[in-house]
Order: sequence, then C-alpha cells, then structure tokens
Amino acid sequence: MGAKYRGSIHDFPDFDPSQDAETLYNAMKGFGSDKEAILELITSRSNRQRQEICQNYKSLYGKDLIADLKYELTGKFERLIVGLMRPPAYGDAKEMKDAISGIGTDEKCLIEILASRTNEQIHQLVAAYKDAYERDLEADVIGDTSGHFRKMLVVLLQGTREEDDVVSEDLVQQDVQDLYEAGELKWGTDEAQFIYILGNRSKQHLRLVFDEYLKTTGKPIEASIRGELSGDFEKLMLAVVKCIRSTPEYFAERLFKAMKGLGTRDNTLIRIMVSRSELDMLDIREIFRTKYEKSLYSMIKNDTSGEYKKALLKLCGGDDDAAGQFFPEAAQVAYQMWELSAVARVELKGTVHPARDFNPDADAKALRKAMKGLGTDEDTIINIITHRSNAQRQQIRQAFKSHFGRDLMADLKSEISGDLARLILGLMMPPAHYDAKQLKKAMEGAGTDEQALIEILATRTNAEIRAINEAYKEDYHKSLEDALSSDTSGHFKRILISLATGNREEGGEDRERAREDAQVAAEILEIADTSSGDKSSLETRFMMILCTRSYQHLRRVFQEFVKMTNYDVEHTIKKEMSGDVRDAFVAIVQSVKNKPLFFADKLYKSMKGAGTDEKTLTRIMVSRSEIDLLNIRREFIEKYDKSLHQAIEGDTSGDFLKALLAICGGED
Repeated sequence: MGAKYRGSIHDFPDFDPSQDAETLYNAMKGFGSDKEAILELITSRSNRQRQEICQNYKSLYGKDLIADLKYELTGKFERLIVGLMRPPAYGDAKEMKDAISGIGTDEKCLIEILASRTNEQIHQLVAAYKDAYERDLEADVIGDTSGHFRKMLVVLLQGTREEDDVVSEDLVQQDVQDLYEAGELKWGTDEAQFIYILGNRSKQHLRLVFDEYLKTTGKPIEASIRGELSGDFEKLMLAVVKCIRSTPEYFAERLFKAMKGLGTRDNTLIRIMVSRSELDMLDIREIFRTKYEKSLYSMIKNDTSGEYKKALLKLCGGDDDAAGQFFPEAAQVAYQMWELSAVARVELKGTVHPARDFNPDADAKALRKAMKGLGTDEDTIINIITHRSNAQRQQIRQAFKSHFGRDLMADLKSEISGDLARLILGLMMPPAHYDAKQLKKAMEGAGTDEQALIEILATRTNAEIRAINEAYKEDYHKSLEDALSSDTSGHFKRILISLATGNREEGGEDRERAREDAQVAAEILEIADTSSGDKSSLETRFMMILCTRSYQHLRRVFQEFVKMTNYDVEHTIKKEMSGDVRDAFVAIVQSVKNKPLFFADKLYKSMKGAGTDEKTLTRIMVSRSEIDLLNIRREFIEKYDKSLHQAIEGDTSGDFLKALLAICGGED
C-alpha cells in the first residue's frame, strides 16, 4: 500500500497482554468497577492487541472478557467498550444482525455498512456472520428487504467491485450514456443500469464517470438519482455515490447528522467511531473541520457526557479546532466542490407560478368581498395572493382600483396585521420595490440591520440591482448610494456601495487572470509566501475582485486559491477577517459557490433555537418564491435532514403558517 496510516488508534508500544488482562480483572473485581481504568486501557490498545488480551484473560481466569465487561458496564458506555473488543468484521456482523432482526429493519445501518466497505471487508463480514450466527447473511438480507433496494444490497454483498486503477475512456463515455438513457432520457427509469454500473465499476472509473456525467448533462449524478429513484433505494444509491467520491466525507456527514439537533443517534455515533478508528479517522476529522467549521472533538464534547464521552474523545484522538488549517484530503474535497460548482448548470426553479385561467377582475372582487363588512376572510386572501405570480398581482391591484376606486394595499393593511400582513404586503409589491423597502428598513431608526443589507446586495443580479436603484429613488427620493453612505462606514461601506452599482462582469472565466486574482487573495489573507505591494492597495484589489468579477470567473479564482494555498477561501476569510466586512465577503463567496444553499442556511438559522426571526424568514420566502425557492428546498433537506415545509410547520402558526406553506409549495 505504502499509504500513510490515517487511523487515530495505534498499537500500544510496551504491550503486555497478560499484564493488561490482570489490570482489567482487578478493575472489575469486588463491588462496583473501575470504569476509568477500563476505559484508559481499552481505548489505548489496537484491535489486534485487544484480541490478545481476550485470549490471555481466558487462560488466566477461565472467563470470557466480553461477558464480564457486559456484566459490569451499562448503557452506551458498555456498547462502545464491547464494540471495541470485537474484531472489525465481527463488529460489522453484529451491527448487520441487529439491523435485520427485531421489529422493523434499520435500513440506514445496512446502507452505511454495505455502501462504505471494501471488497475485502465485505468478504470478511460475510464469513464472520456465518461463523457467529451460523446463518447466511445474503439470505437474511433477502428475507428482510425488497425491490430494487434488495437487489443493490445483494450486488454489494458479493464484494466484487473492480479494483484496477486503469480506466478506459471509451467505457467511461459508454457508462455516462447508459446512465443518462436509463434515467433522464427515459420515461420511467431503468434501475438495472444504475445497479450494474454503480455496484460493479471501480472507484477510479466511477469518479471519472461522475465528472463526465456532469459535463454532458449539466447536473451532478446525485441530482439525477434524486429525480429518478425513491425511498431506501435512492438513499442507498446516494450513499454509494458519496463513498465513491470520498468515504471519509461520507462518514463526516453521518457523524454530524448523528449529533446535530435534539438528541444524539448514539448507535450511529458508536458504530462509526469504533469502525473507523483504525482506518481513516484523521481524514474524517479533517473534512469535518472543513465542512462544519468546528472540530469533531468539540462536537462530541458538547453532545455526550461521562465515561462515554471520555472514551469517544480518545477514539477521536485530538482536537482540530486549534488548527484552522487544512490538509491534503480536505483541500481536495474543497477543490472538487469548486470544480462541481464551476461546471454544474443548475436549472433554477421557483415555487410560485402564474395562475392558469387568470381573471384579475374576479380576483379583485373576491378580495373586496373578503375584506368587506365585519371580520376578514383571511383564507381567501391567502389563497388568491400566494397562488398568483407577482405580475398577476400587479394586474389585480389595477383592477381593484378601477372597480372600487380603492387602493388594495391600503385595504389589506387595515384588515390584516402582524407577520401575516408583512408577508402578504411583501408579495403584493413588485420585487425591486420590495427589496428597496427592505434596504430602507435595514437602515432606518437606531442601529442598522447589516445582515439584511448584505443578504440583498450580495445575492442580486446586475439587472435586479439596477431595478432596486430605480425603485429606491422613486419611492424615497434619495439615491441608494447616498443612503448607504450616510448609514455605514469604512471598508464595509465601500463593499456595499460597490455591490449597489450593479457592475459585476457577466462573462466567463479567464484562467490567467484567475491565477493573479487568487494570488491577491492569498496575499491579503496573509497566507502567500510573497507580498507585492502595500496593504491598502491590496485590500482595494481584493474588494474589487469579489465585488465586480463574474460568478463563473470567481469560481475559478477560488479553485486556483485552493490549489495555491491548500486552504478554502471561505474558511480563510472567516479566520483572518472580522465583523461586517467578513460577513459581506463570506456571503459573496457562499453565493458564488451555491446561492440556493446560502439561502437555505439563512432560513434554517431564522428558525432554529428559541424564537423565530420572522423578518428574515419572510424576506427570503417572498423574494425567492419565483426565482429559486424549489432549489432552496432541495438544499435544505439535503443539509438538514428535514424539509423546509417541516421546519416552517414546527416554527410558525396560524394564518402566517398557512401562507408560508402555500409559498413553500410542497413537502419534500
């Protein structure tokens, strides 16, 4: 292999198995057990050494060490320690057995193990299962699952993935064509093609297939799998793709999801920490740090307690929060992410569309009726306004005035109130006027809402920005630039004014210039070897690059930056800069990387924890409803494991909730 060892647990140097057996025996003797001693010893020996301790324990005391540990320890700590005592293949066999037997099947566990193990590990697992339970694993899996999900599990259980690194260009092209024809181009899906190609081809080959697939179809293979497959089969195929791209990244994500939110999925946490401790824990830690901006160590520390926590931290093997730096494996993942965003042609889709058979006169009359007399019929108001496009709502306003000589906005204002009013009135305004009003509000009164200014100015297109400038002037008789000038200061002011001119280039990338721009970024973020000029002119150049280069060009700049420095530009900005300037630059980078994801994060933060930030929630739902809210929904469920629909349901109520769900447009 020659590859560097990337586990966190090593052989103990002066290993004496009979001495260790005696220490463990004494720790469990008498009343109560010395958990600290057990934990210290077992987490500092390798699995091979633990097997020797088991044998010595039996010869010395005629007892089974695992049985004694089970008797002495309890709960999660016991599961973890006993898990460490089993040889890896037997550990996997036990997990598979538990996932299959009992009421209901733990599909997530089956998926995790079979999607991530190598051929050799699969063969050892099948043999260990037979040895431990005198049963055939394949037969048990077949008996407990069904459909395409079962077929793919059986293919993976064969452990016959090709392992050569020699890749044939022709076969890559052929596989891309076959996958495309089996999914996107076909009415219905030919699952057999997906199963055959993803279940048998080598990792090296499939990585090239995924790259080519993206170039040919304009969408990542994951997007096609989500669109074409469903249920556990879809989850399994996505896990296989993730493991092909990067197994450590797959596990980093599983660990994060096991600990985030309320409650911890301890079975998953234990299984991964035990099974990866001697394989790739260091890679998992690196990627975790890069992806989630905190170390795996700190997350375990905050999420668990007692001896259980101590043992998990020993398996983790160190805290990466000290180093904001990252390493080859993580830099590679960051590079791939930029590569992906550089070639993906994402089709943006809103959730609110023009109503068919639209009749503005009828809508105007229905709205008038809903507001006339005693009480207000909120349901009718919500139903009409959330199911019309913005252009149609403007026609309704006009019809309302022509029929009744009244201003629809004024009537709505006097009939509804609170969060619902903000949402409905927001939907009634033309987009540029709505954004102009949000900017005005962000600068009004005591204190400035910098986050709102950043969110709007960093994400709008040139055309949108130009329309906002005109609307601002028309509605407030003052230029947006003057307003920003008098309300903000320093570098932050310069960034906002630069964004507010709407002068971002629209063209493609220029490789040579991208390298120069990346060099400027490296110098300003103080990680370049050389420095070519004074700080203030560099700062101006850096600002100009981020505020005026086209998105396509910036993606290339950020990729060159990773190549040049082994750092991801977003993390470096977070580490080296502070305050509003940092927030503005991070928003630009995130928006370039993946704008729908930027908004999904904002929506998640507006609803998490105690209290809801209704302003942000309303602003994003209104302003993205006809642009990319469907894409935002997809990013939301992918990252947070729950749908935007569920999040809104759990966090808002009444008519506000009804209206938001109507705009959200569906449950994922």
